[in-house]
Amino acid sequence: MKTDKPVQSALWANINATYLTEDKLRDLSNFKSSGINFKIALWNPHTNGVRYLKALIYNLSASLTDENWEILKRIRNRNLGKPFSITYRGEPVCLDYLQAVYELSFVAEHLSLDGMKILEIGAGYGRTCHAFLSNHDISDYVIIDLPNCLKLSSSYLQKVLEKNQFDKVRFVPIDDLDVLQSDTFDLCINIDSFAEMEPGTVAYYLNIINMTCRTFYVKNPVGKYADPTLSTDRKENEVDLALETGLLQEVLDIHDSDDVNFRVPSFIDTYRPGAEWSCIADSWAPPWSFYWQALYAREGTKAYTTLENSIPKSILKVQQ
Repeated sequence: MKTDKPVQSALWANINATYLTEDKLRDLSNFKSSGINFKIALWNPHTNGVRYLKALIYNLSASLTDENWEILKRIRNRNLGKPFSITYRGEPVCLDYLQAVYELSFVAEHLSLDGMKILEIGAGYGRTCHAFLSNHDISDYVIIDLPNCLKLSSSYLQKVLEKNQFDKVRFVPIDDLDVLQSDTFDLCINIDSFAEMEPGTVAYYLNIINMTCRTFYVKNPVGKYADPTLSTDRKENEVDLALETGLLQEVLDIHDSDDVNFRVPSFIDTYRPGAEWSCIADSWAPPWSFYWQALYAREGTKAYTTLENSIPKSILKVQQ
């Protein structure tokens, strides 16, 4: 191969003429978050969101355990809806179902799920229900949600679940909650929706959990954020509305681990359904920095006794 003296390529001639001009290099106060650095070291996060999302999924996939992979593989038809996904170890992986694997693994570590009757408040399109029914012999799965969300989740779950699995799912609109008054549930689930509800609505649901459920799994933010460096398509009034929802409305630095951890005791106390409930496990809920997860059980019930006997004493000691 013939060698030549180094010269700049046409590509870099253009970069030097547009991004690395003398006037732009005089002030280095913010160059790492500007077009200069986006051409040198960092893909522009404002225009490379999908690239970063897929990189995140890839790196998370690399850390999955063999047990995690088995959980994921049992969830069939995950690609319905064309999610942003990567392929790892021959399996398509998207962020939604990665989180479902994390959530199910956390709950199953502390509860025997087979035969359980589950209530989920706010199911989105149904990925959590899909994951649980694909991995455990759930007896019944009841979803409470807004009417339009129920149309989405029922349509989606009917397509991705086997008929015998789908027949176990019951969809209850929020204006028909009286039908639950005589029901009891082994487990209630709320993932990423209490923080988007009116405070009074969250309190109402916590009361329902207190009256009808034996255990409760919650995964939500520990507070609100208002980070000007995060680009968003939301209008200012939408941001204001978001800051007024949920029970945990204090704004924190979601990229500061100390600030996040400082909010954890309040998170655990806020989502405790009642005085007779104990938090028997909690942890950071990856991958988002400011999300936490907790599992509660009603004291004195069979479910709580089973949990208490199955949890390492070191964990129980910390919780006490």
